[in-house]
Amino acid sequence: METLWVVINVLVLILLVGILYWMQKKHYSFTKRVFAGLGLGVLFGVVLQLVYTSNSDVVADSADWFNLVGYGYVRLLQMMVIPLIMVSIISAITKLKGGRNLGKMSGLIIAVLMLTTAVAATVGITTALSFDLSAVNIQGGAAEEEQGALLQERLGDIEDRTLPQQILDFIPSNPFEDMTGARRTSTIAVVIFSAFIGIAVLGLDRKNKEQADTFRGMISAVYGVVMRIVTLVLRLTPYGILALMAKTIATTNLQVILNLIDFVLASYVALIVMFIVHLVLLALFGFNPFTYVKKVFPTLTFAFTSRSSAATIPLNVQTQSKKLGVSEGIANLSASLGATIGQNGCAGIYPAMLAVMIAPTAGVDPTSWSFILTLIVVVMISSFGVAGVGGGATFASLIVLSTMNLPVALAGLLISVEPLIDMGRTALNVNDSMTAGVITGKVMNEVDKDVYNDKNIQLDMVQE
Repeated sequence: METLWVVINVLVLILLVGILYWMQKKHYSFTKRVFAGLGLGVLFGVVLQLVYTSNSDVVADSADWFNLVGYGYVRLLQMMVIPLIMVSIISAITKLKGGRNLGKMSGLIIAVLMLTTAVAATVGITTALSFDLSAVNIQGGAAEEEQGALLQERLGDIEDRTLPQQILDFIPSNPFEDMTGARRTSTIAVVIFSAFIGIAVLGLDRKNKEQADTFRGMISAVYGVVMRIVTLVLRLTPYGILALMAKTIATTNLQVILNLIDFVLASYVALIVMFIVHLVLLALFGFNPFTYVKKVFPTLTFAFTSRSSAATIPLNVQTQSKKLGVSEGIANLSASLGATIGQNGCAGIYPAMLAVMIAPTAGVDPTSWSFILTLIVVVMISSFGVAGVGGGATFASLIVLSTMNLPVALAGLLISVEPLIDMGRTALNVNDSMTAGVITGKVMNEVDKDVYNDKNIQLDMVQE
């Protein structure tokens, strides 16, 4: 009988996919189809919750089939991350008149990412203290204890590594290995390798102009093919969001969330505050924040449902360059760097909140200025190299808690609400990278304000 219900659930998902396909054929805008996918996914997930409950075998088996659409789409995006980063950065650099612009561009992006991370840590600390959060009051079960033990085990892999050793990990020793995403710093390593290729081509201009032009032609052709593949994959966004959201809602244990509702609410308050900070920064640089929100919302929706900053890179780049008017070079750098440096949600707010919550269990006063200032600095430094995939926040927290001499195992108490909070954190991470791109573009005069202010521009180039 369970198999029959699973088949029915899968058929319903196929029906919903058919509705989205019909909308595409009727030329509904990309944004409307994304919102439709989000709404249908939430509605379907709620129905599954009410009919079967989140921990039923029917829901688990149905979710496995949903993953073919949801995580199948995520994997296609991940497939494009490294090729897109490489050809885009190489192409952008080879079009520069010199290396100075590259250094300034990268420096500005990293500066925005790091400064906003410091602000995010401050927001996380303030929120945790305002909600009077403490790990002392949280009760854990077998799953939480198991997660705590796992975190303690993972700590052994990183606690003996000094800051210079961690920075050294950014430098690629085998770029082909990094192209497989084998290391947590692989994305930055690929960015560095690609930058060296681009700079080498600029140097080749002076030595052998013909060879340099030949290479540019090859990169231009590859870039065109890669962007076409990205276009094909991005057409699937509404379907991916539908399946991801349906699975997330259907498998979420509401009772567990209610048990930790204070932490969930505090986390989202902090995330919303940082979103507002981003919008204020954009307004200070002369950009209409309402126009910005309207244009980036589909991208943030995907980041929210996929929980992967890395997988969102192609959509991030396209949104910045096609809808916000940011030059392709800056868009690619900010999206790539923002997926591994200065993540405001995973490496800023979350570790800071955990440190404040856990500090009392170690006899540390979380309200002391020495603790707060040290925590902000530690959060900023540890935000380098955090992987833009699920689990990145846990890694960042391990570094911060161990550096602050706080027990890391207590972070396992929050495992039950981790997926719910991680969705908001990922959306904030992606938003920060786009904010950094727009601000850097403004400073370097590489933002087309006409494109930014055109409210009719959609990512409808991902349709036909």
